[in-house]
Amino acid sequence: MTYIPNTDNDRRIMLEAIGIKSIDQLFSDIPESHRDPDLKLQEALSEMDVLAHLKAIANENESLEQLLCFAGGGWYDHYVPAFVDQLMLRSEFYTSYTPYQPEISQGTLQAIYEFQSMICDLTQLDVANASMYDGGSALAEAITVAVNTTGRTRVVIAETVDPAYASVARTYASPLDITICSAKNFDVGENGVMIECQERLRSEINDETACVVLQRPNFFGWLEDYATVIQCAKRCGAVVIVVGDPVSLGLIKPPGELGADIAVGELRHLVGPPAFGGPGAGYFATTSKFLRSVPGRIAGRTKDNAGRNGYVLTLRTREQDIRRERASSNICTNEALVALGATMHMAALGKTGLQHLARLCLENAHLAVDKLTGNSFRLGTNRPFVREFPLKCPVPAHEIVDSLASDGILPGIDLGQFWPELSHHLLVAFTEKTNDKAVDRLINALGAME
Repeated sequence: MTYIPNTDNDRRIMLEAIGIKSIDQLFSDIPESHRDPDLKLQEALSEMDVLAHLKAIANENESLEQLLCFAGGGWYDHYVPAFVDQLMLRSEFYTSYTPYQPEISQGTLQAIYEFQSMICDLTQLDVANASMYDGGSALAEAITVAVNTTGRTRVVIAETVDPAYASVARTYASPLDITICSAKNFDVGENGVMIECQERLRSEINDETACVVLQRPNFFGWLEDYATVIQCAKRCGAVVIVVGDPVSLGLIKPPGELGADIAVGELRHLVGPPAFGGPGAGYFATTSKFLRSVPGRIAGRTKDNAGRNGYVLTLRTREQDIRRERASSNICTNEALVALGATMHMAALGKTGLQHLARLCLENAHLAVDKLTGNSFRLGTNRPFVREFPLKCPVPAHEIVDSLASDGILPGIDLGQFWPELSHHLLVAFTEKTNDKAVDRLINALGAME
């Protein structure tokens, strides 16, 4: 590069400060044979040729525009109206970092306020923050809130909670004095039917438990009856955290009515395709009791001296705004753009529209059961389910996933990658896009696997 900010004298002073004579000594731990290797690059290409080359590589990938998707597990292939993406691309929203200065950012702050209000309505809880990085980090932050407010360090996570969420929680907990206990609250019968088993979950809850983490619908898609588990947690003074799919919440009882103290989940599928897992946006809602412990930011509405509505950040319990030792979280930003897209989609749907979307997912899933089950394939649960269910297969699920991928079908998730005893179980998910025609195509493909 033609511009080097440091002079020779600057470099000499810095090298003397760290006790070496030359920059080459900084790389002494790297074997000499691996320094400045000959990359054997081809001759330079023109911009036009480079672009053509990159497009050729990109065309080797397939997207959900070409593939028929029955994969779920928290990331679903919904139809997102075209206006969502177009409005998100507007210059006042599409920024590298969300501006919060109230004197110039009333639109952004109002959008965040509307998002928070929608999440509160959806979860039936008192307060929601301006969003989180994703559902997994939202859960990890919820656990941190529970540990900090109860003074306890023991966390119980039901094994029917998304294993990716549980993994993020363990990563967060690893450098802290937090013990995470996994409670296997399901069994597998001889015929491959998965059975709900709440006794083990209740037995893990005691007076040392900071919080209990549940998911409804659970990772396998069915609705667990958590009434006695939540009662047990409340008696022990533990915080109840419920992970929930926002679309399914259009039909089922919200976490607040179940007795949850904190509700978290993922919003990505209301904004666009899974996109290799991101970027996502997590929601975080809770009761007023934990208002001062909520991570991230909360936007509020007020009045100016002329009586007009105004929007400001009313609470920021993060380390950039208060003393680090008092911060509730090290979350310094949030996925405001993705949350904004989810807000647009939910606003367009409205309450009845969201209910209709959830009902379409439910109806498509239940109509598919009669077609998919029979012969060598069986329904893998005896519990009521919403939009997805485990399918017991005659061959290992990973073989089905690998085989059908070549036919342009993503048939679901191989549960054996998380639980070896479920190696023959395929988690099949449904949205408004997986209609009768899509199911018939899946059935024809599965027929060859019997």
